[in-house]
Amino acid sequence: MTGALSEIPHILAQDGLTCRGSFAFDTADRLALAAPFSSACAVVLIGQRGAEPWPHFQRWLSNQSGQVTDPLDTWSREVIAAVATQFGARAVSPSDRPYLPFQQWAMRAEGLKASPLGILMHPQYGLWHAYRGALIFGEGNAADEVRAMNQLVVEPIHLCDLCLEKPCKKACPVDAHEGEGFAYQSCLAHVRSTAGAECRDLGCLDRNACPYGVEYRYPADVQAFHMAAFAR
Repeated sequence: MTGALSEIPHILAQDGLTCRGSFAFDTADRLALAAPFSSACAVVLIGQRGAEPWPHFQRWLSNQSGQVTDPLDTWSREVIAAVATQFGARAVSPSDRPYLPFQQWAMRAEGLKASPLGILMHPQYGLWHAYRGALIFGEGNAADEVRAMNQLVVEPIHLCDLCLEKPCKKACPVDAHEGEGFAYQSCLAHVRSTAGAECRDLGCLDRNACPYGVEYRYPADVQAFHMAAFAR
């Protein structure tokens, strides 16, 4: 480790990323993780609020010499891996297999709960945030530093409980979130169809209907990028 863990947020900010909560693992956490994480002592989640990483990612993408598969994941991995190397951690991604319990970690680290769309509802960012990876620390003194980093403030009321109208379940042309769970195939077929142009260009209409965190809403070009990836 070449610096105090408190420096990590400042380094991440250079690429528009931020620490999204952290905690020290207990015995049950370690038992639930297979090798090479069975001796891990702590995790720091890394993600974004709003579209802050977008200009940094676009600049990186413009400098690539050829086609990049899953460019946003690739960029995120590179940025987080560099931080992991500097601080003696292991970088992991939500798309790594076997899948790590990122959503459970996020709920624990930031005290969040799921929205009707499945996306975690943040008290400030609403649905406009994401987790891009994490730093996992092995045995050592990192656990104490990670505990000191965490500034968890649990909201007493889940914002979705305050929202009686639930517009996020009513805007979709194919009612993908009207029932229990997500009607994935119906959504995908619509997005790929001629009728799905609005969704492809502007993003998920249900997500955009949410009244919370609108100042962090992704711009249309960012939403179109994610919808294009979903449609593929």
